[in-house]
Amino acid sequence: MNIEQLRDKKVAILGVGMEGIALAHFLFDYTQDITLLDKLLEGELAKRAEEMRDEKLGKILSDSRLKRVFGPNYLNSLTDFEIIFRSPGIPYLEPKIQEAKSRGVEISSQIKLFFDLCPCPIIGVTGTKGKGTTASLIELMTRKSEIRNPKSERKIYLAGNIGEAAITLIDKLSQDDIVVLELSSFQLQDMEKSPHIAVVLNISVDHLDYHKDEVEYKESKVNIVKYQGKDDLAIINQDYLTSFKFASETNAEVYYFSAKDSVDQGSFVRKSQITNHKSQINFKSQKPNKQELYEVVLRIEDEEEIICRSDEVQLIGKHNLENIAAAAIAAKLAGANIESIKLAARDFKGLPHRLELVAEINDVKYYNDSFATNPGPTIAAVKSFKEPIHLILGGSSKGADFSEMAELINRSNIASVNLIGLEGEKIERALKESKSEKYFSKLNGDINTIVSEVAARAKPGEIVLFSPACASFDMFKNYKDRGEKFKQAVLLLK
Repeated sequence: MNIEQLRDKKVAILGVGMEGIALAHFLFDYTQDITLLDKLLEGELAKRAEEMRDEKLGKILSDSRLKRVFGPNYLNSLTDFEIIFRSPGIPYLEPKIQEAKSRGVEISSQIKLFFDLCPCPIIGVTGTKGKGTTASLIELMTRKSEIRNPKSERKIYLAGNIGEAAITLIDKLSQDDIVVLELSSFQLQDMEKSPHIAVVLNISVDHLDYHKDEVEYKESKVNIVKYQGKDDLAIINQDYLTSFKFASETNAEVYYFSAKDSVDQGSFVRKSQITNHKSQINFKSQKPNKQELYEVVLRIEDEEEIICRSDEVQLIGKHNLENIAAAAIAAKLAGANIESIKLAARDFKGLPHRLELVAEINDVKYYNDSFATNPGPTIAAVKSFKEPIHLILGGSSKGADFSEMAELINRSNIASVNLIGLEGEKIERALKESKSEKYFSKLNGDINTIVSEVAARAKPGEIVLFSPACASFDMFKNYKDRGEKFKQAVLLLK
């Protein structure tokens, strides 16, 4: 879409979230006929703005330049508009959206408009888990490289689901800059352009509360590589069959990464020849354990570099070495120097609510992994520890299948499973069907009570892991609110 096409058009912004608000501000310079549509009533939106201290939402609700259609019938008049910008939280295949499209209304989105207008290369990252971490690593690796080059004027930006809405960057960008975007299935589903560098992490199953089935979810993801040309680059996880198949969907040059096997062009994780003798104490024998170390290897054009070892990075778990491997390829292909890539891998502390160490109290470590809104990240989190784990699971439904997670719990170092929220019963059934012999309990009350009860079970040298494997909306506003309240509850134990 050319920006001039917006002038004198009747435009609707469907959904008043972060993207919708940012888009409204951007469009003010190009069109005078903008209508906001949202399923919440104006009073409910105002209350949300007040509760969440969202100044941007408060201002947009009072802006006289905008028309409004709020409430349950907000989708009833879509054919009155010429262009509709859909927010990612509203399904593209919603029947009324598709009806409007069939009647000639152009259906777009903030991220589609950004791809049309962006003057510089885009590095896009998608996957079922690890998108935010990998995108942040790429941004840090490339930014450190630019800082080390005093002659460089190139700027690196991070946007998408993480950071700010991409459209806010347009007026800042030059053709020499780089934008790193975390891209969800919601954003990718109706995309008709792909990024210059596409990073495809693990693709399993998620968001079945939004997508009608697994096929639709996976088909939406493939758009990240589908429209690439021969001058573009694709970085693909070869360990997951669905991700691996994306290589056949692109015309780009393909690089692979793996946590299991070496690759000819790309990056991989392998066992290190060095053994760490300073690892944790085995509290039964009081003797130090020898810890097996892994290293991330970057192999591009017959040159091989060890980017980092597992004892050198601040991220926990082999799955995060996998994320570093993917990020290292992307940063290298974007022009970052090796020393900056290595330094960033070691310096990166991780993102909030992703296996975040909250505190160590009475020799028990408490980890906040609230971002785990489906079983995949929880499985990865459990695999990240050798110590006995007291796992807190549950929340609201995303249509997830908990059978694989239940099987993992059976054969893992779980000391107790503590079930909360609406999905607690479904997880309990999965544990029983897998004939689990692990101790589990159902906990009620607020998060402070739950944390106190779990803490009473934990012994020195053990882990309390808050990795719910579910959405948060039964007890909390969102995963961030859930994580913050868990951290507050832990700190009350001191």
